[in-house]
Amino acid sequence: MRLLSGMRPTGRLHIGHLVGALSAWLSLQDEHERFFMIADWHALTTSSDTSKLPENIIEMALDWRALGIDFTRSTVFVQSDVKEHAELYLLFGMLTPMPWLERDPTLKNMIEDMHLRGANYGLMGYPVLQAADIALYKAEAVPVGVDQAPHIELAREILRAFNHRFSLVFPEPQAILSHTPRLPGTDGRKMSKSLDNAVFLDETPENIGRKIMQLVTDPKKIHATDPGDPDICSAQDYHKAFRPSDAPSADSDCRAGRLGCVRHKQYLSEILISYLAPFREKRAALKGLEAQTRELLVAGGERARKAAAQTMAEARKAMNLQFP
Repeated sequence: MRLLSGMRPTGRLHIGHLVGALSAWLSLQDEHERFFMIADWHALTTSSDTSKLPENIIEMALDWRALGIDFTRSTVFVQSDVKEHAELYLLFGMLTPMPWLERDPTLKNMIEDMHLRGANYGLMGYPVLQAADIALYKAEAVPVGVDQAPHIELAREILRAFNHRFSLVFPEPQAILSHTPRLPGTDGRKMSKSLDNAVFLDETPENIGRKIMQLVTDPKKIHATDPGDPDICSAQDYHKAFRPSDAPSADSDCRAGRLGCVRHKQYLSEILISYLAPFREKRAALKGLEAQTRELLVAGGERARKAAAQTMAEARKAMNLQFP
């Protein structure tokens, strides 16, 4: 099975990225043919400031390497390095009714979370470009966070429309969600850089401890001995994500009033500091390898273009766009 997934290079990666998509990438790395994309064109949909884009692309690639993404066994590339993405995006745009985009809940949430006054043309077309990203490599599976699942369903609709109107060129992809599809930010809302509620992968141990102490817990649990409700506690969400083996005991101790919120957060800080330590070490070891990483991305772009060119030849033929 072939799979594709990608991320926008808009800054530092946080633990929400890790449990929401990257953990799935790593678990699938030995099983399928993989295309991992640094989606720089998608980054432009919410910001026209490109001053840090080249730096962010390399930093993201280095983060992926530190996490264990093997650039020699997977095709890792930069979206804008494969111009066929833009061509197929244009063609799919001709098949996509505006109401499909206007009802997209993910777009609505992006506009609300980022406090945008309105959606530009590029943002409204985000799901269409994403459909082109997937279709270009005939991906059958897309590892994503739960917030992106509606986009995958919309992509399926677009590909279905193409296959019905012209000929059967594209498989309909399935979304693959991680075991922890959503991790709340420190304030209980969706974790996001723009909301300043994220715990980043490269945080110092001191910062991890400080941010974990800010986690939202059961507001009715005033004293350590009060019974709590872990179902509405962000600390328990983190516990299940990073130490699932003893999360059930923390759950029962919270409900019985044997585990106070402060002690739980302190323990959780220790868990997260230990969990992220290998990443910090590997990331430090990659310092100074930016040129090598760039070469790996160039090589990935070459492999991606070969697959994309073949798909576009089929799409043009199906649409009678072969001229002369």
